[in-house]
Amino acid sequence: MTEYAKDVLVSTDWVAEHLNDDSIRIVEVDENPALYAEAHIPGAIGFDWKNDLQDQVKRDFLGPEEFGALMGSRGISNDHTVVLYGDRNNWFAAYTYWYFRYYGHDKVKLVNGPREKWIGEGRETSTEVPSYPEATFKAGEGDPAIRARRDEVLKALESETRLVDVRSPQEYSGELIAMAGYEQEGAQRAGHIPGAASVPWAKAVNEDGTFRSADELRQLYEEAGVLKDGSPVIAYCRIGERSAHTWFVLHELLGADNVKNYDGSWTEWGNLVDVPIEKDV
Repeated sequence: MTEYAKDVLVSTDWVAEHLNDDSIRIVEVDENPALYAEAHIPGAIGFDWKNDLQDQVKRDFLGPEEFGALMGSRGISNDHTVVLYGDRNNWFAAYTYWYFRYYGHDKVKLVNGPREKWIGEGRETSTEVPSYPEATFKAGEGDPAIRARRDEVLKALESETRLVDVRSPQEYSGELIAMAGYEQEGAQRAGHIPGAASVPWAKAVNEDGTFRSADELRQLYEEAGVLKDGSPVIAYCRIGERSAHTWFVLHELLGADNVKNYDGSWTEWGNLVDVPIEKDV
């Protein structure tokens, strides 16, 4: 998969060949955590994105000490290459990839295709929860170069920064305040951040959840005005997982240098007092 800017993807064939490689830790992170118990890649560690990877008191992810302790307790060290996959075409797998990179762990890869691809190919699965020896994982302090916060997004409205809204067209226009089925997790207002381009995350993948070619991806984002003149880019969605997928495409697959994920996304922006929004309906 050398057509992309960085060597960050592995095929299902590659995973099958490395199931017994102790230098690797395979990790599944699903939007629906119950899927892991039903079937997963043999030896894969399962993380619940909400209960394991999020602070349970404040709306934020784990601090560096807590993140490091969690990884170590599951047998992941700084020496391991972490290989991520999950459901929903790797929404939360891409989010967790971004999370690892935020804390300075660059030995991390994403399976090119979701859990459905692995299962659909008739590959081996397991219901056994693996037990690895406790390890030491030291997380960095967090890399602000890949994470945007609300004040930075507000300042971006008066700069050359390109904003890309990766939600559905209905969410972007303001027709829907949240995805169908997630209304209870919506915001006070519907619409999008002023000036944001609409490029739904799903346009970056093929029917089987694998990524489109580098040329196709570059054309997609250039035509939308997202990749232009090397300007900084901030991606957002509803809670930050779909936009992490787009961050992965722009920053890792296409090699754009200045790309950030705004994980506060619409559930934060749509609830903030005294910030502007736009609606198309």
